[in-house]
Amino acid sequence: MELHAVPDLPEIRPGDDVAALVADRADLEAGDVLTVASTIASKAEGRTANLEDYPVSGRAKEIADRIGELAGEEKDPRFAQAVLEESTELLIECPFMLTETRFGHICVNAGIDRSNVPDHDILLLPRKPAESAERIRDGLAARGHEDVAVIVTDTCGRPFRHGQRGVALGWAGTPASRDWRGEVDRDGHELGVTVQSVVDELASAANLVTGEAAGGTPAVVVRDWEFGDLEGSDELFRDVEDDLVRQALREWRFDS
Repeated sequence: MELHAVPDLPEIRPGDDVAALVADRADLEAGDVLTVASTIASKAEGRTANLEDYPVSGRAKEIADRIGELAGEEKDPRFAQAVLEESTELLIECPFMLTETRFGHICVNAGIDRSNVPDHDILLLPRKPAESAERIRDGLAARGHEDVAVIVTDTCGRPFRHGQRGVALGWAGTPASRDWRGEVDRDGHELGVTVQSVVDELASAANLVTGEAAGGTPAVVVRDWEFGDLEGSDELFRDVEDDLVRQALREWRFDS
């Protein structure tokens, strides 16, 4: 498997055609997987905002005050309000805001970014990353690249570990996971629970190439990777009924 960053992408503006910009700069082949950072999908979709656009509710002020008190610095309640408006559930409100986004992803601060947002205060995640991926894939197909899968990625932390890694938010042209259940290991034992989240693993691999901060490159081509002859599924986000961690968080309260 090979991964190559797409070079020389410009600063993305609302209305820009991400598929066209990538196709002009990447030598795409059938079977490639294109990973696209959610930042450029969001910028193309006009998902920038200013904090003044968010009138502060009492709940947002209370959350910001409490987090600020613990952090020893003032926190902007307008940012807390933006997080609340981009979320369907607030799982933890202190010492940080852990939320479920409107498309089912659980992350800190609803994935709202305050870096690399020229002319605005914040950058929101795409409203529907799966549709973002599909639009980019359709755009590539219209330019002669019919068999290219697309994954919209972001970075976030993982419980019990330090640091961030790449994850998939939306995808098109490939299943989210492949199912190893029923296969056998080298000792002949049948696998009973192994379902591999391939879109997350491809997103994480691509993040090693995209990098971070000012030197980041937001699109990567993955080549010579094959899904294999296994059953696929588009299930990625756990249902609430099966998510024991989320159920426990609903009962947990931070005691400062």
